[in-house]
Amino acid sequence: MLRWRLILGVLLVAGLAGLCWLDAHAALPGSYLGPLALVAAALAAGEMLRMFRTQGHDATPWTVYLGTLLPVVLSCLAVVAYAKPPSFVLGRLSWLAIGLAGGLGVAIVGEMRRYESPGKSIMRLALASLSVLYVGGLMGMLVQLRLVEPYGYGLGAWGRLLPLLSLIATVKLSDTMQYTFGRLFGRHKVAPTLSPGKTWEGTIGGIGSASLAAAFGIAYILKGSAGFTPTMLLKTGAFAIAVTVTGIIGDLAESMLKRDAGVKDSSDWLPGFGGVLDILDSLLLAAPVAYLFWAVVL
Repeated sequence: MLRWRLILGVLLVAGLAGLCWLDAHAALPGSYLGPLALVAAALAAGEMLRMFRTQGHDATPWTVYLGTLLPVVLSCLAVVAYAKPPSFVLGRLSWLAIGLAGGLGVAIVGEMRRYESPGKSIMRLALASLSVLYVGGLMGMLVQLRLVEPYGYGLGAWGRLLPLLSLIATVKLSDTMQYTFGRLFGRHKVAPTLSPGKTWEGTIGGIGSASLAAAFGIAYILKGSAGFTPTMLLKTGAFAIAVTVTGIIGDLAESMLKRDAGVKDSSDWLPGFGGVLDILDSLLLAAPVAYLFWAVVL
């Protein structure tokens, strides 16, 4: 399993780096990463259905898939309006909001068509809505994060990827450092029922080390050594702490869903990694926080 994890890990990182390079030089942002988000959302919707089935719930598959993909599709279509930025960058979220409303509408219509007798429609609708919001909505936020440009810093093509890449790098560095500190010093469990391996020592060490590295790294990328001012470091440090903490909450949330469903991984299609939800668990809930910081604070 370790061998598979190493091999697939290298391939995944290399593939993502290649897509990021293509996307950074594309005429419209998201031209290459958008389709990746759509594929990931479709796979994640299937993983949600799998967990629902293990609990004996027969959620309507087409409403889960269509309703989940709709927010991501509309978030991807927001690239069409990229050449005409709204007066306030949060205005682009209207694409995602419409997608979420449409996804809920799909779930409602699907259950209306399927309704035969009392007792099951509310549960099926609730499950479909969970997938729409948790997968479609948060994946849509990752897409929207690609459209946030750090204005005023004079960054090149790669710089326009900074909001998305800073989230991925900070959260994944935190995950790695949590594991390292936990193995070395871990004694006290954070949530023994949900995640027996997660300790307070590892959590605090991971948040602290990742936040410190991200704060100085992002400040340097934005302004060079001139970025090492109390004001800039306060902003980048707050960003790093916020996304690492919400990343941990996202990780525990995914653990809760899997444990409630009685499965070890959300899927078994990727040896050593599980499924899409296992890979993205700490990124999904952190995406709205990252968007808020890059759109308003940074």
